Amino acid sequence: MKKKLLYTALFSTVLLIASHQTIAQAEKAEAAIQQLMQTTPVVGLSVAVVKDNKIIYNHSFGYKDLEQKLPLQNEHIFRIASISKSFTTTAIMQLVAKKQISLDQDVSELVGFKVRNPMFPSTVITLKMLLSHRSSINDSEGYFSLDAIDPAKNPNWEKSYNAYEPNKGYMYCNLNYNLAGSILEKITGVRFDQYIQQQILDPLGLYGGYNVNVLDSNLIAKIYEYNRDSAKFIYSPNAYALRTEEINNYTMGRSTPIFSPTGGMKISANNLATYMVMHSQLGKYKGGRMISKKLSQQMQVVISEEENYGMALETSTQLITGKTMIGHTGSAYGLNSLMFFEPKEKIGFVVICNGSNPITTNGFNAALHKTVNILYENLIR
Repeated sequence: MKKKLLYTALFSTVLLIASHQTIAQAEKAEAAIQQLMQTTPVVGLSVAVVKDNKIIYNHSFGYKDLEQKLPLQNEHIFRIASISKSFTTTAIMQLVAKKQISLDQDVSELVGFKVRNPMFPSTVITLKMLLSHRSSINDSEGYFSLDAIDPAKNPNWEKSYNAYEPNKGYMYCNLNYNLAGSILEKITGVRFDQYIQQQILDPLGLYGGYNVNVLDSNLIAKIYEYNRDSAKFIYSPNAYALRTEEINNYTMGRSTPIFSPTGGMKISANNLATYMVMHSQLGKYKGGRMISKKLSQQMQVVISEEENYGMALETSTQLITGKTMIGHTGSAYGLNSLMFFEPKEKIGFVVICNGSNPITTNGFNAALHKTVNILYENLIR
């Protein structure tokens, strides 16, 4: 197969082509997405399409930097928000495979302080409950520090729990994953961002990470929030806060939320698609196996049926009509991201947007939902 690179002032493309028909389909998709961006406020979009578990298309539209009108390119990286949770779970599953940890272990023993719902003090909160959002923990006291839920640090720690018994209900909760990241550090003795780099990104040959300080700032796509009143995009500098002082004074197993295991991964759409293919292949990748087939399946199996959520991966029939897709979305600081795959058909989509009008379609950011369907109709169907 040949590789074709197309560049204009507003977009870049990498398309693996086998025929002129494929080129025509890609051009049709591009035209439709550019039209979408004219009718729906969007700063930039970066997309990747997978077919037969191979990336067949990678394209970027719009701007990396709106003020300077710098075009978005395929190598640019974004904070992908909650899709980051799947990296944390993948890392935890590696420890499960080595029998260094169990999904049924008491979080209190793992994290080093009491984690118990005060209304159900005899019910153990397990690691699996954290990863599936069934712990009964909530974010009402915050999630940027473990102090929020530590009885020795927060006099209002009891408010961090819901009124239902652990494992009897579901609430999406970022603190669950910052706790999980802290546990990873306590078990491995390796700082969270470095563990993900060494055990997931490096084996897959991916550029990115949770520590913005060590990433090339020239590759980072700015993120913008859309102000509906003014119909303007406002730059969100906190999306890439350096946190240098906090890192210099880091305490293993406690300072972990600095890197945000719940939402802090920075990566390109193309590299995220490579990671997605690994999950589509149940833990297998070109260089070996990231996690076992059994543990990969456990991540994907629905635990909370009403929410269709497993462990950092959810199932949806609302993205593409007639398709049951597995993946995750993310939203933070104005960014919206999407990573979904269909393992039986070996197809998948990654779409990352660094600023859009936050309206929804079928529970998804509308711009991302429409983009996926354009890509599916033109490059897959």
